[in-house]
Amino acid sequence: MNTKSATTLELPKILERLARFCAFSASVELALDLTPTPYLDEALDRQQETTEARLLINTHDHVTIGGARDVRGDALSAARGMALEPQTLLDIRATLRQATTLHRLLARLNNQFPRLADIAERLEECTALQGEISRVLDDTGAVQDSASPRLATVRREMRVAFDRLQGKLYNIIHNPNNGPYLQEVLITQRHGRYVIPLRAEFKGRIQGIVHDQSSSGATLFIEPLATVELNNTWRELQLEEENEVRRILRELCDMVGHEAPYIVRTVETLAALDLAFAKAKYADALIATAPALVGFRDAPFPHPGSTIKLYAARHPLLDPKKVVPIDVDLDDDTYTLVITGPNTGGKTVALKTVGLLTLMAQIGLHLPVAEGSSLTVFADVFADIGDEQSIEQSLSTFSSHMTNIIEILDVADEHTLAILDELGAGTDPAEGAALARALLDDLVGRGVTTLVTTHHPELKVYSHEKPGVRNASMEFNLQTLAPTYRLIVGLPGRSNALAIAERLGLPKSIIDRARSMVTDDDLATDDLLDAIHQKRKEIEHTQNGLRQSFQAAEELRAELRGRLAFIEDERRTMLAEARQQAEAELEELRAEIRRTRKQLMAAGQPLEAIRQVESQVSGLRNALPAMPPSAAASLPGEEEDRSFHLGDLVWVETLNTEGQITELSGDEAEVMVGRLRLRAKLDELAPRSRGESKRDQKATRRKKIAASLPVSDPVMTRTASPGLELDLRGQTVEEALPSMESYLDAAYMAGLPFVRIIHGKGTGALRSAIRDALRGHPLVKKYERGDEKEGGDGVTVVSLVPSN
Repeated sequence: MNTKSATTLELPKILERLARFCAFSASVELALDLTPTPYLDEALDRQQETTEARLLINTHDHVTIGGARDVRGDALSAARGMALEPQTLLDIRATLRQATTLHRLLARLNNQFPRLADIAERLEECTALQGEISRVLDDTGAVQDSASPRLATVRREMRVAFDRLQGKLYNIIHNPNNGPYLQEVLITQRHGRYVIPLRAEFKGRIQGIVHDQSSSGATLFIEPLATVELNNTWRELQLEEENEVRRILRELCDMVGHEAPYIVRTVETLAALDLAFAKAKYADALIATAPALVGFRDAPFPHPGSTIKLYAARHPLLDPKKVVPIDVDLDDDTYTLVITGPNTGGKTVALKTVGLLTLMAQIGLHLPVAEGSSLTVFADVFADIGDEQSIEQSLSTFSSHMTNIIEILDVADEHTLAILDELGAGTDPAEGAALARALLDDLVGRGVTTLVTTHHPELKVYSHEKPGVRNASMEFNLQTLAPTYRLIVGLPGRSNALAIAERLGLPKSIIDRARSMVTDDDLATDDLLDAIHQKRKEIEHTQNGLRQSFQAAEELRAELRGRLAFIEDERRTMLAEARQQAEAELEELRAEIRRTRKQLMAAGQPLEAIRQVESQVSGLRNALPAMPPSAAASLPGEEEDRSFHLGDLVWVETLNTEGQITELSGDEAEVMVGRLRLRAKLDELAPRSRGESKRDQKATRRKKIAASLPVSDPVMTRTASPGLELDLRGQTVEEALPSMESYLDAAYMAGLPFVRIIHGKGTGALRSAIRDALRGHPLVKKYERGDEKEGGDGVTVVSLVPSN
């Protein structure tokens, strides 16, 4: 990539800002040395790294390079035999620990972050070296006793020698006989030896070696003769400890030197990962998006097939709160854009924005643009921007521009991007316009993607007529006499000199005289451009209004959806609460009904008593509150899974009898038949109307049964109840069977749905005889043993056919 053009487009300033997001010096170097790649595959890989890094940081906020240091120089020094400080060794361990953390994390997230995982694969953990540093050094850099057996022994002996030395000195200074000679009762140190302070006038009173004296000369610091050997022993052990520590650190440095190549590679890999993280953080700071990078598409010669589509593009070095976004969209037929407009209108900023964003994209940075922006990866980007007049080289503005353009023409081709500011400026207008057209002809003919700004009106017509070339302009507000910095692609800029002069107060006579000197064609062109710009503004205003209306409608629609959803949730909640409340009340009433119906358990109750209980039950049932509609009906979105409700009278097909639903759950129901509760599938139940029709179909059978009854009952009328139980215990089979036959007749005539025959267990003979008699009996629908609470096998529960 052309270094001079990159500097002209201010890429180094971008790299400096990027470097501020790096965590350590190695990645800072990488950031400042970044250059745009001319290869599409590499550019896509760089963009993918940034995209993955943004996602990783946003989803795993603990990911960081924190703790890593650039220890490459230290590792190479160790490889050359140099000793390293303990703190440096700790820095190496911290760097390797961070490498271990990232290596394992990205290996685990390989499917989600493949590019970052590929980079992390080059990290070396050097676990043996990490372990050895941790074994030898504590977190402060001190060598631990466990670093070697010899060091542990020496330090243990040092502590013993120190305690003996201190004990001896303590006895000396606290001896009452020595008290008058001491300046202070303390033990201090001079030149590595422990001493006591003796008053100078009592020199010799305590035998010892003088090591120092105070500045006033009033105090002598002596080492008592009694502690010289103890001091010597302690000092010798100190030296031995220092030697052992140096030996341990020497071995540790040798180990670092052996691992130096791996440490260097790890630091460089960490720098690459940190650079990706820095790009991600910079992208978040810019509120940037990933551009779509594309290659050169097939296009008819001389069109190079390049793509520049930047929407809401902002110059990254300008204040984001003040910069005006621009749209630069070259259609499929355009590869050269000629921008016209007044000075200070933002033309140069527009050029720099496109050029700089192109370089940033090829570095791997996300861009401050809107979604949908796309760029071609160019082999090189050339730029000639600004006033480069050089006094030292005796070059005018025109000469410096021409020098740059000549260098560009030497190397530009269909795979490059050329950005030229104020083409043909700095010389005679006529010659400058002719030169600008000739230069554009050459660049267009060679298929070079080109962005140009100019003041020459002749290029407006040229851009309109030349295939592949398109006009653009920077909008100018004549009311405020200020540029709006909006780029309008497709329309040339109009000459605003006379209008600006008039608004600034130039005498009308001079304005009119100037107008008379301008050709009619030029005036007509300006008027036409003015009308087009005005019409464009009206259309944009209308579109903005429609867009705002559509947006308001969408917001209202979303709000209404939210309200409806809230109302629906509230409705469901209220229905559910009402259903729960109703079910709770129903359960209380069911319990009351069950307590009342227990009166039926007393066998032998007269029919009137049973009817009285049933009347009480009916009264309770009539007291049940009406269920809310939702208690019987399903909520919206729920499928109706039954057509029965609590309290419904149903016909139980399998039992051929009638009952009342007391509980519903799923596809089953609990049905009360007389005093018995039974569970049945919903498809085994039928509404009462079906039950009635089925009972009508059985009328013939019931008439036959009635005919078989005693003649004394020619008309089947309800009689008094014989009770719900018949106790046959203690009777013989011959006695029991006639009694049971009479009891069944009476129970049938009383309309009882079932009865209980108590025969006991005993030998089982009576039970067998009774059940044999019940089998096929015309009044018996079915029979079964009682449950454990009813007496189990000592009781037979008989279900009778209906009597009506």
